[in-house]
Amino acid sequence: MKIAQYHFTEKKEWAQTGGTEAISPSLLIVFGQRQVIESSEAIGQLRQKFPEAQMIGCSTSGEILEAKVYDGTVTATAIQFENTQVVSHQLVIDNTDESYDAGRKIVSMFNHNNLRHLFVLTDGLVVNGSEFVRGMQEELPQGVSVTGGLAGDGPDFVKTLVFTHEAAPGSNIIAAVGFYGEGLTLGYASMGGWDSFGIERNVTKSKHNVLYELDGEPALDLYKSFLGEKASELPASALLFPLSIRTNSDERPIVRTILAINEEDKSMTFAGDIPQGSYVRLMKANVDRLTDGSMEAAEKSMADWDGKTPDLAILISCVGRKLVLKQMVEEEVETAQNQFGDDTVITGFYSYGEISPFMKFLKCELHNQTMTVTLMSEK
Repeated sequence: MKIAQYHFTEKKEWAQTGGTEAISPSLLIVFGQRQVIESSEAIGQLRQKFPEAQMIGCSTSGEILEAKVYDGTVTATAIQFENTQVVSHQLVIDNTDESYDAGRKIVSMFNHNNLRHLFVLTDGLVVNGSEFVRGMQEELPQGVSVTGGLAGDGPDFVKTLVFTHEAAPGSNIIAAVGFYGEGLTLGYASMGGWDSFGIERNVTKSKHNVLYELDGEPALDLYKSFLGEKASELPASALLFPLSIRTNSDERPIVRTILAINEEDKSMTFAGDIPQGSYVRLMKANVDRLTDGSMEAAEKSMADWDGKTPDLAILISCVGRKLVLKQMVEEEVETAQNQFGDDTVITGFYSYGEISPFMKFLKCELHNQTMTVTLMSEK
């Protein structure tokens, strides 16, 4: 596996930042700020430079390149595989209710023979992530893993973009790359670092990913009472106080982030389902707990590597973590890098949701507010 990385900055041109000079990539992984993608020729220039390469990418809430975090740029990681084949597909989703069917459809678009892994990027505002993942699980062959994320739009929640070598950057798009062949070594894990506080509340009225009532009270009013003066900054301030959700006492809680609020019916829309009858608690975090979560995700993703160094690490972290970490945001990337070693090439982005199992051999789920790691090497 040969890898080269490129950075598109305020100079409005691509500059190589590391890796192999002479490369014929079969895959480009691209992450960038929505406004830069829309207003520049960054994606078009990549297509011209590497016309034979498959491409998958999305808009972000921050770009990760090596151990640095950027805003207002576009990054590209070019990968030349030696004995792994890659195929990409994309589809358009018209509304949130189609999320489950879209999950089934995107998996069914791939030939399942010798398929090892799917890397998926989705619109971050239209797709119900948990329904989408549930749909994928229905069609996924045994032994095939899935990781990926929901596109971001900074802290703005206005519009997100997904694109491939065939599909221009646009909203309502879901894209996936399939990796084929026995030569690919994979690792993945997802961990948080948020702490629950306050009393547990019962979800007394919800529909899919829209929450209407907690303990019989309007959900938005109750949530605003938790936030105090930060309520005026909704929905952005909700990233600092996600909800922990569990459907039964034996289940590991999953974190859910608010994407939108509705003042008329006092509801809140989340990145994934909030089942009626489930229980939720408010969550908060600090720098140390979040960096510990990043370290744990990196450690668990390396569990079966026997001391070997991965060639590539794709880090997908939630925008809420970035808002908590502020100027210390690079610490969670550096903490992960320390587990991989300096020779591992790192790319990634800050997202509106992460798709991964908690660790190997567990089912894939939608996460919010986690650091999600995908590792790749060729044997």
